[in-house]
Amino acid sequence: MSELSESAMPTLSELLRTFRIRTGLTQAALAEKAGLSEQAISVLERGTRSRPRIDTVRSLTAALALTPTEADQFLSVARGKGKQSGAPRRPEPSATADASLVPWQLPPAARDFTGRAAQLDAILSVLRNSHGTGPVGLVAVTGMGGIGKTTLAVHAAHKLTDSYPDGHLYLNLRGYGPGDPMSVADAQRQLLRSLGADPQRVPADVEEAAGLLRSRLAGRRMLVLLDNAADASHVLPLLPGSSGSAVIITSRGSLTTLPGARQIHLDALSESESVELLSGVVGEARVAAEPQAAKSLASISGRLPLAVRLIGGRLTARPNWPIQHLVTLLEDEERRLDSFGSDATGVRASIASSVDFLEHSDRPLDREAARSLPLLSIPDGSDLVVAVAASILELPAHRTEAILDRLVDLNLMEAVAPERYRFHDLIRAFARERSDDTLDQDQRDAVLERVLRFYADFGWAVQSRSHPSSPRIAIAATTFSPLPATTNPEAATDWLDAEQRNLMDRYHQAMASALATAPIIPELALAFFGYHESRARWVEMAEMGRAALPIAKNSGLHSMAAWLEHDNAIPEVENGSLEVAAEHLLRALDMFRALSDRHGQARCCTSAAHVLGRLDRVTEAIELASEGLTLSRQLGDTTVEGVAHLALGGLYDRNGDYALADDAFRQGIALAEASGDLRSIAKRYLNAGISHGLVGRVDDAVEAWLRSLDAARRAQNKEIQAQAFQRLAAVFAGRGEYSKARDTVEEAIGLIRPFGNRLRVGYFTLELGKISAAAGDFAMATQHLETAIDILRDISPHFETAAKELLELARRRQPFTYSSDYSHIM
Repeated sequence: MSELSESAMPTLSELLRTFRIRTGLTQAALAEKAGLSEQAISVLERGTRSRPRIDTVRSLTAALALTPTEADQFLSVARGKGKQSGAPRRPEPSATADASLVPWQLPPAARDFTGRAAQLDAILSVLRNSHGTGPVGLVAVTGMGGIGKTTLAVHAAHKLTDSYPDGHLYLNLRGYGPGDPMSVADAQRQLLRSLGADPQRVPADVEEAAGLLRSRLAGRRMLVLLDNAADASHVLPLLPGSSGSAVIITSRGSLTTLPGARQIHLDALSESESVELLSGVVGEARVAAEPQAAKSLASISGRLPLAVRLIGGRLTARPNWPIQHLVTLLEDEERRLDSFGSDATGVRASIASSVDFLEHSDRPLDREAARSLPLLSIPDGSDLVVAVAASILELPAHRTEAILDRLVDLNLMEAVAPERYRFHDLIRAFARERSDDTLDQDQRDAVLERVLRFYADFGWAVQSRSHPSSPRIAIAATTFSPLPATTNPEAATDWLDAEQRNLMDRYHQAMASALATAPIIPELALAFFGYHESRARWVEMAEMGRAALPIAKNSGLHSMAAWLEHDNAIPEVENGSLEVAAEHLLRALDMFRALSDRHGQARCCTSAAHVLGRLDRVTEAIELASEGLTLSRQLGDTTVEGVAHLALGGLYDRNGDYALADDAFRQGIALAEASGDLRSIAKRYLNAGISHGLVGRVDDAVEAWLRSLDAARRAQNKEIQAQAFQRLAAVFAGRGEYSKARDTVEEAIGLIRPFGNRLRVGYFTLELGKISAAAGDFAMATQHLETAIDILRDISPHFETAAKELLELARRRQPFTYSSDYSHIM
């Protein structure tokens, strides 16, 4: 075909038809060859659509085998630069620009793009602009390195072709490496050169060049993708100034100061999205053959798209490897980052570039944040609160929070709640590598010890409010800051509830280190007595106490060892192991006598009296309770005196001396009321009710539990409320009021579930199983009992065995009569 002159240039439909007929192709054949639909060819030839997407034009150009001249003519007509039947003409660009230049600089879209549906819709809703009107569209996509910012931005840009027919510009600003960030002036020169400007004529002044860039973009509908920006100042001089164009910006740093930009923050993929992405890399069949291993691989990769792709590539290169084999290799955290690429495109390099940005920053806060990262990564745990981080860095809280927030700005940490921050798994692994490289083992252990010291001091502070007369408080190795008088002790306990998992993770970490024999371990166990007792966290109390006792003995901490021996009895009582508990208490009593510690002796006497009474060693128990009462009165310790009265009341109940029992309980409760301690009042009424229930004084027990419930409500103590509800439910079940009993236990579970106390939830679930079995609802009983067994496994052999025995009866649909288990104090 001869070259067409511009004056005789036909319409797009005429030109397409001419080229197609010349090649001898039908519309269907051309559609197949170009990878388009037959309908798309038809509407173009009919003239129904006169402005096709640029990728459509390129596909047709290749399929029709057009010469370079023909291709230019075809593109010009398709872009509206020539005659168009009935089509409105757009304003021509600046006279100095090349009118036929349509830059198409986007990288190819990822074929395995996965997930991000909501974020993609958000970008398209802001930037889709079929009329070319309205203000400049701005979208900022932020997130950590490797999270998929560029992949999402490129994918969205390819979907926006129709809205920006004058082309797409792409520029990697290298804000976070590799290499130095691109300067604003260099970025301006590159964009202007892409728009046809003579590089020699680009002004050296940034503001002047920004004006020229805006002029070049005026009247055009173009999409600009500015990738890997350092911050808002890096991109402001690169933005269009008039309607019709739009910009997508990606950055690891915060871009919240960018005026008018829609902020899109990317988190890790979901598990299903990560597995889907892995399937796209290694093949669906391979993932389908090992679905659980694929999920494990997604978890180990931190659900980071870059890591998933890299590890998928490793599997693709090893087609005979089972996925599980690679999972096993990656379970070694020290080798993990090596498996996610060791070159400039790997995960380690991606994270390092963000840290390098901070290290070489002119801002002191940035450099301090870079130095802090390895230290902050040392403790185990799911997240990091400001107070704990401050103990790690040995800095004031306000400075620590500024450092943490700066790390969040660079997406090296995540702010999950006020004053609570979290590492991505792979960033923690990188930071720990830095820790290993820059700190010796003693320095790392010192960091962990500072964390445990913070917890111990906070535990002592809480105990000084929840158990103000506890003799244990005098054992604190350092001077701790007590909670302010205005602080709600329950709020402080709630804080420990939220921090409990982190505390235990760090405790276990310490026990696997050189700190396993350090004095901080037994002190931590004693410091948390008040918290463990008030929240009935017997599992944690037992675990810490068992390990702490020999350390205290070997370290010559005799008073600490005596108290730990005493406290180790409490979880045994609560778990129904009364003989073991008695042994602990009698040993502790001997230890306190050897130390001439009358406070310890008094407390041991009352505790041992309670346990020995349950073992029907009533005479011995009464002697010890009386000794405890005498000692406490000599010491003026009204707390232990009240407990001694309660112990005697329980023993008199067992002997049938109900008048003596009631008088003893009355005196013990009166001492609590005189102190104004609502928690103590509630606890003593609860225990009086338990004593009455043991001997069949059901009505008296109910009255005591109702009084306990009232005091616990006034104290806002959900733990004792739950215990009172459970006791009342047992009475309802014993009377055959099963529906009322179930509702009451479920209310108790609702109160204590937020505390994360597995033993208590498991026991209450066992109670639901007993009530359902007694009611003849064996299906529901089976469900509750199976759940209880799962919860109680490995933490309470006594109750786990009880649940298993009852489960066998329920499965055989054997009639069951409800009875309370009074071998413990739950």
